Amino acid sequence: MIQRRSFLGFMGATAAAAGTGTLATSALAQDSKFAIALVPGLTTDAFYITMHRGAQAAADALGQTLIFQGASEWNVTLQVPVLDAVIARQPDAILIAPTDKVQLVQPLKKADDAGIPVVCVDTFIGTGVFQTGSGDADFPISYIASDNVLGGVMAARSLAAAIGESGKVYVSNVKPGVSTTDQREEGFKQEMAKHDGVEVLETQFNDDDANKAAAQLQAVLGRVPDLAGVFGANLFSASGTANGVKQAGKQGVVKIAAFDAPQSVVQDLKDGTFEMAIAQHPAEIGYYGVMSAFAHLTGQSVPTLIGTGFTVMTKDNIDDPDIAKFLYTG
Repeated sequence: MIQRRSFLGFMGATAAAAGTGTLATSALAQDSKFAIALVPGLTTDAFYITMHRGAQAAADALGQTLIFQGASEWNVTLQVPVLDAVIARQPDAILIAPTDKVQLVQPLKKADDAGIPVVCVDTFIGTGVFQTGSGDADFPISYIASDNVLGGVMAARSLAAAIGESGKVYVSNVKPGVSTTDQREEGFKQEMAKHDGVEVLETQFNDDDANKAAAQLQAVLGRVPDLAGVFGANLFSASGTANGVKQAGKQGVVKIAAFDAPQSVVQDLKDGTFEMAIAQHPAEIGYYGVMSAFAHLTGQSVPTLIGTGFTVMTKDNIDDPDIAKFLYTG
């Protein structure tokens, strides 16, 4: 509780300073100037573009420099060289969405060994439990993200209800080893185990390729013509599955629960392609990421886990401005 009170006190002071103008913000920062780098999972995803905006807002409020550098695809072999290049620039802290919870441990250890604090945003390395003094992946100072297990649970409940508590479903996912989507699938399957009439088929991994997800949907339909539903565990899984359903003429017949909320989700909800969509709050993740890094750099204690919320979107609430404001903007 000491850490959380300290961080919340810092956040309150920061908000007050930002509200009273540059002079107060500069006083809070004590004239400290830092360069904080944000390395997203990929640069072309509306989720990470929105996260970038939140991070930039925090950097602007604090008078700090934000470096945004990433790969155009979700790929370990592309992210590692980007990370190496960022480390070579010697920023004061790094925020990163690791593309693999195992393969990014050693590349990120280079930053830690160089004295650069690491904050994991959206995804994590290791178990996501940090600063324990054990294991080789506990060195990040904090992990900031939505509750992905709970998101998977909510998707399962919605999908089970949509198919009348009976039928065959599957998870369209990225690939094993991605912390967030692993957790969403975990939560989904945990909840679906409580629904006796629902059979969960083998997960289809699409490598974050919407076209592949669409083709997989049609292949599954070829084997399982009575397929009742799909859980799209991230943006490209959900959008690709939606395209596959439309191409197969099964729109509204095969129910889809989607994770992530680009602007296109509005029409997909309204026309019945999606039963629901879970919108994370990427702007908050980016904002708190920069604030956490800055707090750490200025001697404040920071919680090792900071949870941001998510919003459940349906055709019945998507026109509500308090819901629609959480759509991702590209």
